[in-house]
Amino acid sequence: MTSTPLRVVVAKPGLDGHDRGAKVVARALRDAGVEVIYTGLHQTPEQIVAAVVAEDADAVGLSVLSGAHLTLFRRVIDLLAEQDAADVVVFGGGIIPAEDVVALKEMGVAEVFTPGASTTDITGWVHEHLARPD
Repeated sequence: MTSTPLRVVVAKPGLDGHDRGAKVVARALRDAGVEVIYTGLHQTPEQIVAAVVAEDADAVGLSVLSGAHLTLFRRVIDLLAEQDAADVVVFGGGIIPAEDVVALKEMGVAEVFTPGASTTDITGWVHEHLARPD
């Protein structure tokens, strides 16, 4: 009997058109044994949460480079709560100032990876914080 792999939605909310980092993270997670659902560019928070719910994801990783991270992360967290999916772990990354990282964590974002974070750090964190009990 094998355990079900972790399922993570990787999403690019808002109008930001740069997805290289999100694709690198998605591939690293996949290579580390995580089942990844990548939503593509220009997703609304509503579309992202619909994908999370439809895919029965364990977590959602948001990549934001546009500066709208506080608004977009908050909306995703609120929508997850509305969909009875507040147990889905929210993490993310992008160009996010240190003071906003604090604000994001206060609103419920589990972790924020900024430029320079290695894919090993990200995949290790996902496996450590999303591990299922045997």
